[in-house]
Amino acid sequence: MTDWLHSENKLGLKRIFDVSLASVLIILFSPLFLVIAISVKLTSKGPIIFKQKRLGQHGKEFYILKFRSMVENAENTGSGIFSYANDPRITKIGRILRATSLDEIPQLFNIMDGSMSFVGPRPAITYELGNYNEFDDTLKKRFIVKPGVTGYSQIMGRNELSWDEKISNDLKYIDDYSQKGLFLDIKIIIKTIYKILLMEGNYENAENYESDKKWIEKAKKKEK
Repeated sequence: MTDWLHSENKLGLKRIFDVSLASVLIILFSPLFLVIAISVKLTSKGPIIFKQKRLGQHGKEFYILKFRSMVENAENTGSGIFSYANDPRITKIGRILRATSLDEIPQLFNIMDGSMSFVGPRPAITYELGNYNEFDDTLKKRFIVKPGVTGYSQIMGRNELSWDEKISNDLKYIDDYSQKGLFLDIKIIIKTIYKILLMEGNYENAENYESDKKWIEKAKKKEK
């Protein structure tokens, strides 16, 4: 367990930063929320907001919020939770939302309710890595912080990285935050904006499919 988790000052400062920035962005983006919501509703069948169960801090489950960018029930069709460039399940407006990362902005409300932070490990789907109670100490360490909208993996490749690479990056972030604190989060946010402008890493690499699928298969075997 890293020292910063025992520091109320560092934890409090991170939370104050998250709530303050999220509040400002929700106000600034409110007209955009309305435009996107209308666009999603008018261009495809299904809900405006996509909700999905994810693993949060200490393995606690929560619903992540996104603007829906795929057809309804996409998770149970085609390649499942994996999406690729030219995936036919992605809607026309969804391609724009994903390219600009605007599908992620409802997570500002996840930040406000305390289930997420601006910076931290991206939250895994509940069945993606397996049962939290059966994780080893190394993997559990990844969950000692709140999941983030962005993090090291998002600025180092995003969806193009395998789960093994993402976990390694997430553990490094936890160690680095203990040394650098909030300044590290600010630096990551700035780099994330740059990556969004470049529209990089929006889709999984086909070569990572097999390695990532093994995580799910291993989890399913343990459940039997």
